[in-house]
Amino acid sequence: MLKTATFQNLTIVPDGEWRFSPGLNVVIGENGTGKTHVLKAIYALLKVQADSAEPTKSILEKAYAEKLVRVFRAESLGRIARRKQGRSRCEIALAFDDGSLDSAIGFATNAKSQVEIHKAPQTKLSQSPAYLPTRELITLAPWFVSLYDNYHLEFEETWRDTVSLLGVPAVRGPRERHVAQLLAPLESAIGGKVVVDSATGRFYLQIPGEGRMEMPLVAEGLRKFAMLARLISTGVLLDKGYLFWDEPETNLNPKLMRVIAQTLIELASRGIQVFVATHSLFLLRELEIELARHKPEHRTGARFFALSAHAEGVSLEQADELAGAVPIVALDEALAQSDRYLALGA
Repeated sequence: MLKTATFQNLTIVPDGEWRFSPGLNVVIGENGTGKTHVLKAIYALLKVQADSAEPTKSILEKAYAEKLVRVFRAESLGRIARRKQGRSRCEIALAFDDGSLDSAIGFATNAKSQVEIHKAPQTKLSQSPAYLPTRELITLAPWFVSLYDNYHLEFEETWRDTVSLLGVPAVRGPRERHVAQLLAPLESAIGGKVVVDSATGRFYLQIPGEGRMEMPLVAEGLRKFAMLARLISTGVLLDKGYLFWDEPETNLNPKLMRVIAQTLIELASRGIQVFVATHSLFLLRELEIELARHKPEHRTGARFFALSAHAEGVSLEQADELAGAVPIVALDEALAQSDRYLALGA
């Protein structure tokens, strides 16, 4: 599990150390405070450590740089460093429970295609991380991977990575029972099972008594559930993995957010380290409710990170409880809206 991430001069992200829970980690903040950048930076480094056949320093120097540029869609590596007068350096360091996975890199604002390795991991990750953007991607399978690999496309590489994971065969054997348990609430929410046509690689929703429905005909919010269900059925999100999800509440109604909260907590309780970026007060409350519902001996660890913008930049508060991660802009705005509504009747 990832224990900490330390950032210095990464875009607008506050400098300092982020201390993570082995279970659920929630990054809160208004638009433009760096929530997504934190998830992307960590994901990019983990993905390189999972995919590098031989994690040598020379290979990693180029691989880290290429992955960061393609995930952030920056014109050059140095553009990911914070804008300052003169030159500056961006530093990113990850520390794990298993110290052989620790890594640390740096690069200057004029860097093009190579990072400086301060600490190289000694072993590779056993499980590839999964990154879910705000948009569903299941309707892009299977053609998107080939298109991305053969043409210059202005899409962030997380899309390519995730579509590739969606195409992995479903697990069989002893793990199928655990998969079925995790899939049950998701399949109930979307009204069927996610199936793939072995000949074409296209996904469908198998609805009881109605047959198969093409995935593009399914509501977009439900297609996000289908994408999550597929990653569970392939074993990518089954144990000892990493899930990064940027604003899972996008295109979901409040009723479905409850299912998302339940699923995220369940994944975390089964050994998946979950990282979520959100500014939905409703989703935050559902996560709090689900965390509280678990008995103390089975309770999933959680950590909350609140980003807030001010004149001097962006600041970070982190705590094991949502109430300790202040300020929470979503809560402030909800209270302000209530005041405005009540004023209508005055």
